[in-house]
Amino acid sequence: MIHFHIITLFPDSIEPYLASSIIGRAQKEKKIKVSFYNPKDFTTDAYGRVDRRPYGGGPGMVLEPDAILRAAQKAVGKKRGIDTIFFSTDGEQFNQVMAQNLSKKKDVAFICGHYEGVDERVRKILKAKKVSVGPYILTGGELPAATMIDAISRFIPGVLGKSESLEISRVASPEVYTRPEILAWKGKKYRVPKVLLTGHHEKIEEWKKSRLGKT
Repeated sequence: MIHFHIITLFPDSIEPYLASSIIGRAQKEKKIKVSFYNPKDFTTDAYGRVDRRPYGGGPGMVLEPDAILRAAQKAVGKKRGIDTIFFSTDGEQFNQVMAQNLSKKKDVAFICGHYEGVDERVRKILKAKKVSVGPYILTGGELPAATMIDAISRFIPGVLGKSESLEISRVASPEVYTRPEILAWKGKKYRVPKVLLTGHHEKIEEWKKSRLGKT
């Protein structure tokens, strides 16, 4: 079983997603485990504040290191071989290979930044890996964490209903069809490609390959 540790100020923003559908079932079947650690529960500030003004000026607030590190310490403890992910726009691009490699770990921790980010010293102290889920900027690290957990979990045996569901183990087409064979919509008819109705597996696989990269 792989244990995902999420350090976030807003666990409610992604907990419902991770508790539902395939990922939720995987947790119930103890194939994966997800734990949340809110830095506000680890701050020494009398008002529970965890954000401060950035040194050097600039807009917004930065998450202070102390509370994040205490939350991470609670999550990581004395575990060995744990991978800690620090979301950053200049980090390594997340992909299927990274997801597959992380699926072999027992523990993976995610540092979810917010506002203007997390004090850089957190990454250095935890020796965290800088990762980006795409060439864009989000308001926080919660969605990237949920995205990575979803992608990683797919490689864990038993999480998907069938091993063939893994795209890398079969020829996947970006176009999929189901019943009815002919869809009537607003005066027009939309048909399923004839090749998919033939039962000729070789031709169907050729068609799928021809659709790769097309939208």
